[in-house]
Amino acid sequence: MQKRAYHHGNLREALVEAGLSLARAGGPRSVVLRAASREAGVSHNAAYRHFEDREALLAAVSHRCMGRLGTLMDMRLASVTEGADGPQGWAWARLDALGRAYVEFARTEPGWFQTAFSASGSHAPLLPQASESAPHPFLLLARCLDDLTETGAVPADRRHGSEYAAWSAVHGLSHLLIDGPLRDLPEEEVQLALSTTLSVVSRGL
Repeated sequence: MQKRAYHHGNLREALVEAGLSLARAGGPRSVVLRAASREAGVSHNAAYRHFEDREALLAAVSHRCMGRLGTLMDMRLASVTEGADGPQGWAWARLDALGRAYVEFARTEPGWFQTAFSASGSHAPLLPQASESAPHPFLLLARCLDDLTETGAVPADRRHGSEYAAWSAVHGLSHLLIDGPLRDLPEEEVQLALSTTLSVVSRGL
């Protein structure tokens, strides 16, 4: 890999960017301090001034990968406009777009997708946290489900906890498609699996 130049005083960001490059190519296992230091063009010891260990770097890269996922989902949501079906149709279309964006990211950026959910232990946040630049996917999902309730598309008594079921369904499908028994499905079958999963989620709501 080509070494990255960095500005003085911005080594932490350079290491995170290097970690992103490593994660994109090889997933979370490839995110190690020595490799990130080498790509950033600095000594291994210099990296320890910003990250106490490999898990700390992985947590930062994981957070950035989650942000990339949230950004794509937010972009897909922004492209959904209210049509002839009115507010309820708009709310359902947003939920569908959100699920499709999630699977799209997993399939086009499997290294980042796997890394986004890899941080563990004391470095991993217990709850999703919003970011000024990239909303968390879980919060975007909750917003879409709130829209469904507010427009009357989903009864209010079914709203509580529905994000867990919806997220689990799409997340599980994503993993089956990128590193599970569905990874070799023809594209037509992939789209069928995705549409069916999203349909089942909608019917369950």
